Amino acid sequence: MPKASHHDLRFAFRELLASGSCYHTASVFDPMSARIAADLGFEVGILGGSVASLQVLAAPDFALITLSEFVEQATRIGRVAQLPVLADADHGYGNALNVMRTVIELERAGVAALTIEDTLLPAQFGRKSTDLISVEEGVGKIRAALEARVDSALAIIARTNAGVLSTEEIIVRTQSYQKAGADGICMVGVKDFEQLEQIAEHLSVPLMLVTYANPNLRDDERLARLGVRIVVDGHAAYFAAIKATYDCLRQQRGLQHKADSLGATELSHTYTQPEDYIRWAKEYMSVEE
Repeated sequence: MPKASHHDLRFAFRELLASGSCYHTASVFDPMSARIAADLGFEVGILGGSVASLQVLAAPDFALITLSEFVEQATRIGRVAQLPVLADADHGYGNALNVMRTVIELERAGVAALTIEDTLLPAQFGRKSTDLISVEEGVGKIRAALEARVDSALAIIARTNAGVLSTEEIIVRTQSYQKAGADGICMVGVKDFEQLEQIAEHLSVPLMLVTYANPNLRDDERLARLGVRIVVDGHAAYFAAIKATYDCLRQQRGLQHKADSLGATELSHTYTQPEDYIRWAKEYMSVEE
């Protein structure tokens, strides 16, 4: 079978957005996982910013990874991927001008789509890590992203957090990003179908949800009717890889006979050492994480 080009994969992702169905992403974090996901029939993969931070830095998701580090990982995946890969580009690694650079680099890396969020990242002095930038600045970032892309098939998706503002404020934000030309709207923090319906009725572009397997949003047919085309359940595959590595090395070391009940989440917490980062944040930034 001939290898699909990056443009082909972007067109395939556009077809998913234009369909009437809802698709769940495979969490891909390296070339091997991308090949596995495609072979198993996943329609779309996602390279998460938090996963890249874990794999590249063994660091928690505190916006520590740089654009060049993220692009390097996306490029490795892009060389072999035979399914569309959506990149979680966080805040675009800076202001609107940085967003333009981010789009240029990730397009060259071969991603099919990317999300640009309106979270105030990295967390500022004395501010919460869930604070959002103004709507106007968010619109500027989306417009800059659209200007920077060369391949018009590359999808630019605006992301916001529906869990930190009122539903009315989220409607204003998402409508503004739609008007700015975003190819889709991604939301994290949607509580249930009632809230989703209130937001979706004001939008006409395809929707993407980061649900982390929220049980209140487990109905693909209903999601599809509301315009949701992409769902991110989380990144279980990478956490399973952490657990498998730990168990394998324990066995190799001859420690399998000793009781150990650490799960993947606990292992991730242990080895990313978030307490250090939280302590540093409190000491140098006065930020509560």
